[in-house]
Amino acid sequence: MIAKLARLGVAALALGLASVASAQNLSIGTGGTGGVYYPLGGGLAAALSKYVSGMQATAEVTGGSVANLQLIGTGKPYIGFTMADATLDALKGDDKFKGKPVPVRTLLVLYPNRMHVVTVEGTGVTKMSDLKGRRVSTGSGGSATEVMAFRLIEAAGLDKDRDMKRERLGVAESVAALKDRKIDAFFWVGGLPTGAVSDLANTPGTKIKMIDHADLVDKMNQKYGNLYVSDTIAKSVYKGMEADNRQASVMNLLVAHRDLDEQTASRIVQTIFDKREDLIRAHKEAENIVLENQRGEASPVPWHPGAVKFLATKGVKIAQ
Repeated sequence: MIAKLARLGVAALALGLASVASAQNLSIGTGGTGGVYYPLGGGLAAALSKYVSGMQATAEVTGGSVANLQLIGTGKPYIGFTMADATLDALKGDDKFKGKPVPVRTLLVLYPNRMHVVTVEGTGVTKMSDLKGRRVSTGSGGSATEVMAFRLIEAAGLDKDRDMKRERLGVAESVAALKDRKIDAFFWVGGLPTGAVSDLANTPGTKIKMIDHADLVDKMNQKYGNLYVSDTIAKSVYKGMEADNRQASVMNLLVAHRDLDEQTASRIVQTIFDKREDLIRAHKEAENIVLENQRGEASPVPWHPGAVKFLATKGVKIAQ
């Protein structure tokens, strides 16, 4: 009997260790190398691996929000950077997640993602209606840029399929295509500054132009819910901008599967706040990761209990 109990004890310990190990080996879904998700995700992976005992985190290049949510939906140990609109679609099983809902939960509200509608001087594109008949990149497949771009095009009274010749390029590829005049404009939703857009703005002989579209936010919200806000990209952000760009923004979230254990979720959120300076060195958008933004209504999907538990220790109460 004692021997049997010992064997059972060893087996239980082994199962426990296996469970802990699976939780400690964590992948972070980011985006393309030209955006903000990737460097910030790299900074987060480094911080988690360095400061959380036993955890080994890695940042993965992905197509962006949609791809990250699909990875989380597999149930494997993933967390991911996503935009609020794509995250709500995933939870409800809508749009790109039709029939395949993802049981996603919010870990943190991060920073606002700014919609960039980018062209350069000489294309003749100065307003949204000028995109009709043009060659336009609406973002890579698997990205929330594509989701928001389609909604913005629709709000502008254009048809994404009939009114433009559409490419599906990531931000770095979009910049390269615009430099080579293979496209006339591109959509990109990201933080400030986005490295690839800065590269375009700093290219000799090129003058960047950002297309205003904040007037379309109300139409987008009327159809898709209160997800978008009118915002501004200051003309100082990218070289050559002649005026502030009036545009639409959506919040970024860090999300996980609902089955991520509470302790791991709590440790992730704690590390982000404890080591925020490390993340700021990875990308300055981390300056916008603040307790004041952690409000229940700031995310359209439910919060993870582990995140709620940690935030409560900081005086932030989120009703579930």
